Amino acid sequence: MSIRGNRLAILAMATLVMVFALTFFAFANSALAKTGESYTGEVSDSMCGAEHMMKGSKADCTHACVSKGSNYALVVGDKVYTLETNDKDLLEKLSDLAGQKARITGKADGTGIVVNTVAPAK
Repeated sequence: MSIRGNRLAILAMATLVMVFALTFFAFANSALAKTGESYTGEVSDSMCGAEHMMKGSKADCTHACVSKGSNYALVVGDKVYTLETNDKDLLEKLSDLAGQKARITGKADGTGIVVNTVAPAK
């Protein structure tokens, strides 16, 4: 094999390794983004936050506010995160957990969390 042939073979191998590495990191980054961080707090709505305005249970108030266009929210200590999702299964889980403690995984962006999973808090 000539020197030029060796250089082409090395270049081809280097390109292949680079493509493999980029693909690996893209999938790894995607998996991390999907999981996100975990937040535990009480499921509420973005209009009321920690202080429900309606008489009755926290769940009833949350359901009423969400039915009028408010988003679900998660109250974690003194912070209120607006929960962002259009996934019907996740919205149903949030509805079931209204007024209760829940563990949300997702990516926080300031005052909101893009929701990936919803589960009752243990």
